[in-house]
Amino acid sequence: MDTNSETSTETSTMYTHPELLLVADTVAREKSIDREEVLEAMEQAIQKAGRSKYGHEHDIRAEIDRKTGEIKLARYIEVAEEIENETTQITLDVAKGRKEDAVIGEFFVDPLPPIDFGRIAAQTAKQVIVQKVREAERKRQFAEFKDRIGEVVNGMIKRVEFGNVIVDLGGRAEGIIRRDECIPREHFNNGDRIRSYIYDVREEQRGPQIFLSRSHPQFMAKLFTQEVPEIYDGIIEIKSVARDPGSRAKIAVISSDTSIDPVGACVGMRGSRVQAVVAELQGEKIDIISWSDEPATFIVNGLAPAEVTKVVLDEEQNRIEVVVPDEQLSLAIGRRGQNVRLASQLTGWDIDILTEAEESDRRVEEFRTRSQLFIDSLDVDEVIAQLLVTEGFSTIEEVAFVPVEELSAIEGFDDDVAKELRERGRQYLEQREAELTAIRKEAGVSDEVAELEGLTPEMVVALGENEVKSLDDLADLASDELREIVGEVNLSEDATNEIIMAARAHWFEDEDAANAEAEAKTLAEEALDEDAPDEETAEVVEEKLET
Repeated sequence: MDTNSETSTETSTMYTHPELLLVADTVAREKSIDREEVLEAMEQAIQKAGRSKYGHEHDIRAEIDRKTGEIKLARYIEVAEEIENETTQITLDVAKGRKEDAVIGEFFVDPLPPIDFGRIAAQTAKQVIVQKVREAERKRQFAEFKDRIGEVVNGMIKRVEFGNVIVDLGGRAEGIIRRDECIPREHFNNGDRIRSYIYDVREEQRGPQIFLSRSHPQFMAKLFTQEVPEIYDGIIEIKSVARDPGSRAKIAVISSDTSIDPVGACVGMRGSRVQAVVAELQGEKIDIISWSDEPATFIVNGLAPAEVTKVVLDEEQNRIEVVVPDEQLSLAIGRRGQNVRLASQLTGWDIDILTEAEESDRRVEEFRTRSQLFIDSLDVDEVIAQLLVTEGFSTIEEVAFVPVEELSAIEGFDDDVAKELRERGRQYLEQREAELTAIRKEAGVSDEVAELEGLTPEMVVALGENEVKSLDDLADLASDELREIVGEVNLSEDATNEIIMAARAHWFEDEDAANAEAEAKTLAEEALDEDAPDEETAEVVEEKLET
């Protein structure tokens, strides 16, 4: 109670209830909460009953003696400078009529007679006490479990509500496994023992606080930690986990000790260790694979049991193409794409699977397309175009700007042929750029957009076709919108974000200029207000105004 002083006109009415202390002790012990919190709840209940009897507008307070159980019930009236509530406040003049040395902020305490708790009052008091005890219980529960996120706990099922499982964790703590966090087709009965993973603990006024899961990938990782001593000791590390709960899972492990096989240690003697985890996960099939820092090797391992003949990495797009034998395609993809999906989650790469026949057809098509590009652009015959493609050239830019020595090193080419090819390539690019620039200007795309680093002339034309003509238009785009316009294959996500931020740069420059101008004006006004501004101030003002 924040008061300057309190004055009691007479001794407050007191009546003894020693049984209250016994009740408070019992409740505190049974609920595992502080005795003081129970007594405070009782005081609030008595106060509520007092206000119901004497009027809710009054400031009525109750106090229980912590040693004897005596209850003091009194009305408090504050001495205030300005009256906001006539029922609970009086002016200083009135207060001095009751007490000569009264001061602002002082409280007059008027004792009240005992309350005869009727049925309604007792029921209300009980509700208040129960509510406060419940709140104290929830605070204690949160404090106990807030630092236990990531643990596996044992509990007993109390009840199942609409697919959500309420779990008794002991010590009057209660957790919930939501329907989507259960393993599919898993059946529970009241009283069953269950293990689950704490993935979140939130301080909520109502509803659950401790959120459990049996479908979380880390649940399986923690189970392996319990079953495999080498993981618990830190010799074997779980690098990543991917799960399709109730069906299949993949786990990648690596050993810091070369003498210990990480896969064999996790499998155990005759599969005893992995079978213990499988039994807990209701028969979920688990693939244990060896982790590698080489993405290609890791992905090949992750696609097991399928065999891989070839991989092609695209690090910019974070994609990988995997070529498998024709008869291995269904095994690599898995039922409903399960195997490739889990491998992608495990490795963090987007995986495209091709058969050897599909890859061969695509290679032939790419060879034909690139050859035709060189025939049309460089005005050369088919043999020369095919030689360029065979040597790894895929774009006109590569031919136009490659050193002459590299071109002349191709069998059948000399320096004259190499120079001619380079010259034709540059002429084609210049002509193409001029055409695209004309189209861009006709579309009304500004030069500022065209000059942004990372945008090719083709991309700028595509922007113009989609009514993106100024820096502001480009700056208003989201990254996925820009990638959709110019083609996702042409730009990575990082490059897209850099282009958009470059387009927004002028916003910040304008803002900085406005701030500098305002600062200069402020300095100028301050200098004018002074009778004789010093030279330093004058120089600062001049500099700010110039910039």
